[in-house]
Amino acid sequence: MRRLIPLLLLLPGMAFGQAPADKRAEVEQLLEALKAAPNAETADTLEERIQTLWIGGGTAAVTLLMQRGLRELAANAPEAAIQAFNDALILDPELPEAFHQRGIARFQSGDTPGAVADFKETLKREPRSFATWRTLADISAAREDWVGAFTAWKKVMELDPRTRNGAERLRELKRKAVGEDT
Repeated sequence: MRRLIPLLLLLPGMAFGQAPADKRAEVEQLLEALKAAPNAETADTLEERIQTLWIGGGTAAVTLLMQRGLRELAANAPEAAIQAFNDALILDPELPEAFHQRGIARFQSGDTPGAVADFKETLKREPRSFATWRTLADISAAREDWVGAFTAWKKVMELDPRTRNGAERLRELKRKAVGEDT
């Protein structure tokens, strides 16, 4: 959720012609690089590129629908965003990021159970979706489910150890979840 606007700026320049296998190979390399990122700035750059590839993981038509959904989310129109992501999922029912973004839109529209179901579908298809784990941590924290937030954030840190303010957030969530300082 925190990187929605920067992603919108990156998407218009995406290479639609990149083969799906090439995209998957690049994502694999970037996810490994993310684990070894030397600092938060590098991690931010890697995160944005990975999310751009995930959003553009389908055909050109699916990517255009994803872009439309992201624009609707940015315009605070979650119902229209949900429809765009539904349309993307009709064309590509296995695209993890379509489930993730639809989950965000559902949460914004007040459908928390639907959002959580979409996040589970995302993680079933792409268990390394650090953005989905981050979203689950945010939603759990908003609901004051500190154990859930801590558990999800631990997964973020496993996948993206240099995520901005990650260690501090992990300590805070642990304190709230189990009452301990780290």
